[in-house]
Amino acid sequence: MAANKTFLFVSIDGMTDPLGQSQVLPYLIGLAKKGNRIGIISCEKKENWDLQHDTIQYFVSDAGISWDYCFYNTGKPFISQIQNYLALKKIVISKIVNNETHSNSVLHCRSYLAGLIGLFCKNKFNTGFIFDMRGFWADERTEGGIWKKTNPISFYLYTYFKKKEKKMLSHADAIVTLTHKAKSIILDWDFKIDTSKITVIPCCADLKHFSNDTIEIEKLELLKNKYPQLKNKFVLSYVGSLGTWYMSDEMLAFFKLLTQNSEAIFLIITKDDKKLIYEAAHKHKVNLNQLLIISSTRAEMPYYIALSTASLFFIKPTFSKSASSPTKMGELLSMGIPIVTNAGVGDVDSIIKETNCGIIISEFNNENYNNAITDLLKNCNLYKENTIHTANTYFSLKDGVEKYATIYNSLN
Repeated sequence: MAANKTFLFVSIDGMTDPLGQSQVLPYLIGLAKKGNRIGIISCEKKENWDLQHDTIQYFVSDAGISWDYCFYNTGKPFISQIQNYLALKKIVISKIVNNETHSNSVLHCRSYLAGLIGLFCKNKFNTGFIFDMRGFWADERTEGGIWKKTNPISFYLYTYFKKKEKKMLSHADAIVTLTHKAKSIILDWDFKIDTSKITVIPCCADLKHFSNDTIEIEKLELLKNKYPQLKNKFVLSYVGSLGTWYMSDEMLAFFKLLTQNSEAIFLIITKDDKKLIYEAAHKHKVNLNQLLIISSTRAEMPYYIALSTASLFFIKPTFSKSASSPTKMGELLSMGIPIVTNAGVGDVDSIIKETNCGIIISEFNNENYNNAITDLLKNCNLYKENTIHTANTYFSLKDGVEKYATIYNSLN
C-alpha cells in the first residue's frame, strides 16, 4: 500500500465521458480501495458533465477520491488544445504546491498532453511521474489525417511531440502501454529504458458487468421481442464508434458476402451518425432491411451484445495501431461472443490465434472474407467455447487493477 503518496491522475479526457467511465474510473476506484490516496484532475465536456456529474461525483466521493476539473474548450483545434492543456496544468500545479512536500506527489498521466504536465512537474517539483501513454499519439494524429505533414504547423507539432515522447519515456518513473507489441517497439528504439519500467495493461473490461450471468432473462426476452427481425438469423454485430480508424466500407463488404451464405442481420450498436453506415451499405448494395442500427447506454450494452451471434471490427493496421487495445474486445469476449477482425492491430491477432476465440483476416479482399465466412459459419460454436476464458485471461479489470497497484507500490 502506498498511503504516504498522493497519486494525481491527470487526463484530458473527462470522467463523465463514456471512456472515463469504462477505462479510467473502475481502475482508480479499485486502487483507492487498496488504500491509495488518489486525486483526479480532468478536462470535462460540458454536455457530458451536465448529464453525469452527480453520478460520477457520488462514485468518486464514495471511494474517497478527490476530483478537480476544468471544462473542455472546443474552439479552434490548435488553440483550444493549448487552452485545455494550460487549464489542466494550472490545477495540477496548485494541487502540488498545496501538498506538504512536492516529492509526496506522483502524477499518473493519461496520454501525451497530460504527459507533458507530468514531465514538467517532475523537472520542476521532483514529483513522481507515471506515463500511461495509451498509444503512439503523434503517429495516430498523422496516420489518422488529423495532422498532415505537408502542413507546416502539423509537421511542427508532430516533430515536437516525437521529441517530447522520447523525453517522457526516458524520464518517467514507470510507463504503461496497452500492448506487448508497443513495449517491444519502445525497447527497440534504444532509449536506454529498462524493460522492467514498462508494464503492459490492455484495455480491460468489467467482466461482472459484461456477463451473461448478470443479465435478467425477462429483460433480454423483451428486447428480443422488440426486434423480431433478429429471430432465427445469424446476427453479426459491430459495437462502438465509427470513423477515422474503423473501416466501414470493408465491414459492409464482408457483411454483404455473409448474406449470400446465410440469413444474416448486421446489428450496429453506435451513437454515431447513421449516414456513414448507409453510404457504405449503398456502395456495397446491402439491403437496408438487413441493418439494425441502435444506440445504447453502458448499462444496456450487455443486453444488446447478447443478441449477437458473432461480432466484427476492422481497424486500419497502421504503425500507431500497434499500440492499440480495442476496449470492445474484452467486453465482447466476456459476453461469449466470437470475434472476426484483422491482423496488425496491437496484440489482437496473437491473442486470437493463441486462444482460438475468433477469426483473423490477413488481407481485405473477397477471398479472405469468404474463407473467414465459411470458417465462421462452420466453427462459430467452437470459438464461442473459448471466449469467456480468453476474457478472464487477458482482459480482467481485477488483474488490471493489480498491475497498477504494483506500479503504485513501487513508487511508494
